[in-house]
Amino acid sequence: MAYVVGLDEVDATQVELVGGKGASLGELTRIASIAVPAGFCVTTDAFRASGGKVVAEDVAAAIVGRLDERTAYAVRSSATAEDSATASFAGQHDSYLNVVGAQAVLERVQQCWGSLFTERAVSYRSRSGIDERDVAMAVVVQEMVDPHASGVLFTADPLSGNRTVASVEAVLGLGEALVSGLVNPDVYSVRDGAVSGDGTALTSAQVLRLVELGRTIEAHFGRPQDIEWCLAGDAFAIVQSRPITTLFPIPAVAADGEPHVFVSVGHQQMMTDPIKPLGLSVWQLTAGPPMHEAAGRLFVDVAPRLASPASRAAVVEMIRKGDPLIGDALDTVVERAFVPTVPDPEPAAGPASFTAPASIETDPAFVTELVARSEAAIMALERDIQTHSGPELFAFLRENLQDLKAELFAPLNGQVIMAAMEATWWLNDQLEAWLGEKNAADTLTLSVPGNVTAEMGLALLDVADVIRPYPEVVAFLEDVSGDDFLDALATLDGGPAARDAIQAFLAKNGMRCIGEIDLTRPRWAEHPSALLPAILGHVKHFEPGEAERHFEHGRQAAAAKEREVLERLRALPDGEAKAAETKRMIDRVRTYTGYREYPKYAIVNRSFAYKRALLAEAARLVDAGVLHAVEDCFWLRFEELESAAITHRADHALIAERRRAFATYEALTPPRVLTSEGEAISGSYGREDVPPGALVGLPVSTGTIEGRARVILDIADAEFEPGDILVTAYTDPGWSPVFIAIKGLVTEVGGLMTHGAVIAREYGLPAVVGVEHATQRIRDGQRIRVHGTDGYVELL
Repeated sequence: MAYVVGLDEVDATQVELVGGKGASLGELTRIASIAVPAGFCVTTDAFRASGGKVVAEDVAAAIVGRLDERTAYAVRSSATAEDSATASFAGQHDSYLNVVGAQAVLERVQQCWGSLFTERAVSYRSRSGIDERDVAMAVVVQEMVDPHASGVLFTADPLSGNRTVASVEAVLGLGEALVSGLVNPDVYSVRDGAVSGDGTALTSAQVLRLVELGRTIEAHFGRPQDIEWCLAGDAFAIVQSRPITTLFPIPAVAADGEPHVFVSVGHQQMMTDPIKPLGLSVWQLTAGPPMHEAAGRLFVDVAPRLASPASRAAVVEMIRKGDPLIGDALDTVVERAFVPTVPDPEPAAGPASFTAPASIETDPAFVTELVARSEAAIMALERDIQTHSGPELFAFLRENLQDLKAELFAPLNGQVIMAAMEATWWLNDQLEAWLGEKNAADTLTLSVPGNVTAEMGLALLDVADVIRPYPEVVAFLEDVSGDDFLDALATLDGGPAARDAIQAFLAKNGMRCIGEIDLTRPRWAEHPSALLPAILGHVKHFEPGEAERHFEHGRQAAAAKEREVLERLRALPDGEAKAAETKRMIDRVRTYTGYREYPKYAIVNRSFAYKRALLAEAARLVDAGVLHAVEDCFWLRFEELESAAITHRADHALIAERRRAFATYEALTPPRVLTSEGEAISGSYGREDVPPGALVGLPVSTGTIEGRARVILDIADAEFEPGDILVTAYTDPGWSPVFIAIKGLVTEVGGLMTHGAVIAREYGLPAVVGVEHATQRIRDGQRIRVHGTDGYVELL
């Protein structure tokens, strides 16, 4: 067993022996231009041999043999989990400076070991998903440097993420005062060889030399670094380098050196969580414009559209209508001229999703045709997919995915969706101009026909109506802890009827769930207990027949609003013409708005069929010894799983690495807009017409409501009392079952035509979306007032 090893004897591969800090320092000694103070590591073998507490005699002898009694040392913890690509552990473990004498060094080594078990370190590991059984502590012992100045260098801007900007913090003397927050450092920023900022600690020439060393280290490790340094005389010494773990990764396509502007797909799909590789790759196969991956999220590069004068304004304006924050961020990109202007191609080309389809007239037959065509395709898929397995299955799926893509991008599909959106915009703009009426379309679109997502929420009320008369069933469901409860219901009074009602709901909606664009997520058909809080809440808080009453109330409110608006318009100059055009737009919006939710429903229907077939294939690969577990298939891309089915080989190391990486992705917040330089650009609403302290967002459903905020991130925790307001990160269609139980909605993500906004209007819920960090800024249980007409939230 090696109790002590020199820093020059280890490298980045030996984390298990010398911990993250020791391995990084050892690797730094291998870079010719980098100076690292001499030293050694007390290994994890020594830690284990001493029981992690008292320094064993032979361990002490090995340490003392490396020491000079007259030399001052830095003694620093180096846990096996720290300074990794996923967790820095900055400040979590102990470090000691100017330690002189063998006995003092041994005491500090023992204290470093003990810091592995402090409450703060244990809590940090728990938050980072690190298994306690996998952690051990090494200790780095290095000769002290007597520096003129010390500090930290970030080779990327830690705030914006820009990889072309380096940031330096410096203090005179030792850096301990900086790390402990006792002094304000001099701060320098470097971009394109130019230094901004000034101070007494470093000259501009020294800052540039330090950044050059940092770039060398960054290139060696292959990612931006957080570097601790000392300046002694005219020489820089590096005493630590670790990855900057808070930066959002840049899509790989940016390595071509060209300017790219990536817009988040998740913000438009109302699902900003990371997606597993199989889910990502299947979604990419159906996408129109190419979608680029970073940290388990997808992005579309709009740089080609911004480069074209003919399309630039149109694409920014179209995106702004959906999400003003993205639109404002793109304005910033355009103002900076980040993307050079190029001549317009002839004819102008671009991704299909940014090309406005030709207009159509108002005709319900168009919706009927689209739905019938899609339902026939789904029935054919569910019938035919069962006849395929092995490599044949993947060929079948590729063809079916292309059929789905053709369906999604069929001209009529886009025309119907755009007709609803344009009619909504027209009504809101014109009725505000003519009548001073804000967001009039919100009321005019209450209870529109054919909205499958809204119908799903109402259908759960009908399930509650079946269950409510049977106290024994209610009591049973309140104690359910797993997903195998449906068969057990049959033994209870009223149980068969309750089971049949739940199963009927799942037969139509069981393919849905929170985050449903990720094919790998458990569906309600697989995880039915996720619906029980919503069902039981409906049982408790509603009377029988609420679904029909709710829909009829909305329909009558919309009709009354239509009569009122038309009557007021007729009293205006040229009123008959205004009223006639408005009536045409109302008919248009009520004919087509319901269909807005259908394409997503069709996608998720097909996805569930794909998932069941792929899981069956994965089970065959488990039986053949190719995969260790069925769920391993989620960590392979579609083409990799296809290769495993053909070759009967799978890369288990890759699967394990992707599992570890995914845990780090969950801690990252995806930006709305990300440049190829790594800069996350935040948009702004630019509003000053809100009360002090109010949280600004986008108004998507009119009205004002005051109530208790329920900050909830998982539908399985969705227990509401009458008058509650849901505050959450995002609401995709899987949240719809709880919308009927709330009185208002606040989300961090969303736009005027995203799913949560559409359903909020359908149900008449005042809603404000796109409220940055709402789930952190609003406390669960706090009283708030949601201004759905004007787009802000007051904390009461």
